[in-house]
Amino acid sequence: MTRGLQNTKLWVMVLALSVLLQGGGCARLPNVAKMIDETPTSQEPRRIVAAGGLLSPRQSAAIMERLQRSVDPTDILERHTAVVESVTESPLTRGNSVVLLADGPATYAAMFTAIRQATEHINLETFILEDDAIGRQFIDLLLQKQGEGVQVNIIYDSIGSLDTPEAFFKRLRDAGIQVVEFNPVNPLKPNGEWFLIHPDHRKILIVDGRIAIIGGINISSVYSSRLSGRAKTKGQPLPWRDTDVQVEGPAVTEAQKLFLQTWQKQQGPELIERDYLPVQQEHGPALVRVVGSTPGQDNRITFVVYVSAITFAEHSIHLTNAYFIPDDQILDALGAAARRGVDVKIILAATSDSAMAVHAARYNYTALLQAGVKIYERRDSILHAKTAAIDGIWSTVGSTNLDYWSLLSNDEVNVVVLNRDFAGKMEEMFAMDLARSDQIHLETWRKRSPLQKFKEAFGHIFVKWL
Repeated sequence: MTRGLQNTKLWVMVLALSVLLQGGGCARLPNVAKMIDETPTSQEPRRIVAAGGLLSPRQSAAIMERLQRSVDPTDILERHTAVVESVTESPLTRGNSVVLLADGPATYAAMFTAIRQATEHINLETFILEDDAIGRQFIDLLLQKQGEGVQVNIIYDSIGSLDTPEAFFKRLRDAGIQVVEFNPVNPLKPNGEWFLIHPDHRKILIVDGRIAIIGGINISSVYSSRLSGRAKTKGQPLPWRDTDVQVEGPAVTEAQKLFLQTWQKQQGPELIERDYLPVQQEHGPALVRVVGSTPGQDNRITFVVYVSAITFAEHSIHLTNAYFIPDDQILDALGAAARRGVDVKIILAATSDSAMAVHAARYNYTALLQAGVKIYERRDSILHAKTAAIDGIWSTVGSTNLDYWSLLSNDEVNVVVLNRDFAGKMEEMFAMDLARSDQIHLETWRKRSPLQKFKEAFGHIFVKWL
C-alpha cells in the first residue's frame, strides 16, 4: 500500500468485516512442508523454455548443472525448482536480460523510455494509479501514444485507487484507452464485488509484448524522490524505498499471459487486435520464472516460492520486506535456516504508512532473534520493497509482502531470477540498504518499554487484516 491510504484502509476494514460475517475469514495457506516431502528430489527441470520453445529434459538438466557449478554448492536450484514446478504452470524461461531498478526514479525513467518506444500496444496493471504529478505525467504520455495508434490497456485496482477521481479515468476512456477497474467496490458498477476482499496488488507494465517492468512500485509521486542516505529535513516527507526489474526475453510472454488472464476474468472489453504474444528473441543469460498468485488454497504460489526457497537455502538469505507479518511456516523456515548456520538477514520497516503493521511485525522479533536471525530496520525512508537474494544465485523481486493480505487475499506477481550476476547486483543493493539500517540486538530488544510490548501484542491481534 502507499500514501497512508487512510480512506482506503477504512474501506478495507469495512470489507474485511463483511467477509468475516459471511464466514469468509477461514482461508488457509497451503502446507509447504507436505509439498516438499511429496515432491521427488531427483526430479529434473522439465519446463525450461527458450525463444525457440520448450527444451528437452536433457538440455534443461545441462543448463541447471552449469548454473549449479557457478556458485557454492546449494540445494536451492534443483529441489526448489521441483517444488515450484509442482504448483505452477509458469515455466522457467531461458535467454532473458534482467535489469535491476533500485528505486522509483530509476523505475519511472525505464517505464517512460519503454512507453515512448512503443509501436504496438502498452498494457499496464497497477494497484494504485494516482491523480498526482506522476500519475498525470503517465497518462499524458499514454494519451500521446494512444493518439499515435498504439493501443493502451489499463487494469487498476478499485481499492488501491479509491481516492482517484472518476474523471481521471474518463479522460482515458474518452481517448480510446481501454480501462478495467479490478473488482469494483461500488456495488452499482458492473461486476461489482463489494463483499469480496480480493484486491489486485500486481504492478506490471508490458510494452509491445517484449519489455516487462515488474515489482512493487505503484504509479504515485511518493516514489519520485531519490534515496540520499541523509536524514530528512524537518517537515520534508520521507522518500519511499521500493524496487522493480525490467525483463526482456521469453519471460515477458508469461507476464503478458497474466495480464490477459486478469483482463478476461474481469470481463474487460474485447481487446483491440494487436500482436500481444509476439515471437521472442533471447536477450541475455538469465533463467527467469514469472510467478502469479491469486486467492485460493491451490494458488498461493508466491507463498510456496518463498517458503521452499528459504527451506532449501544453504548459505545466505537476505530478505527485504515492507509488511512483514508472516505465518508460522515462514517464521519457522527462517528460524530453522538460522539455526543450521545460514546467514539470515532481514531488513524491515522502521517507519511505514501503517504504524500498526510495524508493531505487528515487531511482535515476532524476539523469537527470530533467539533463533539467530539478524534483523535490521531501514531508517530515513518508508520501506516498501519486497525482494530476496538467496545463496548468491536465487533472487526475487515483486509485489508480494509477507503478510496475510498478500499471501491469502491479493493477486500478486513476482519475478524469480536464477543468475549469479543478477544475484550479485541484488546483494549490492541489499548492502546499501543495510548500511542505512539499524540492527536490532536481542539484549537491547528485551529491554524495550511495556508500552512498546503492548503495541506489538495489540497489533498482533489484527495480523490478518493489516
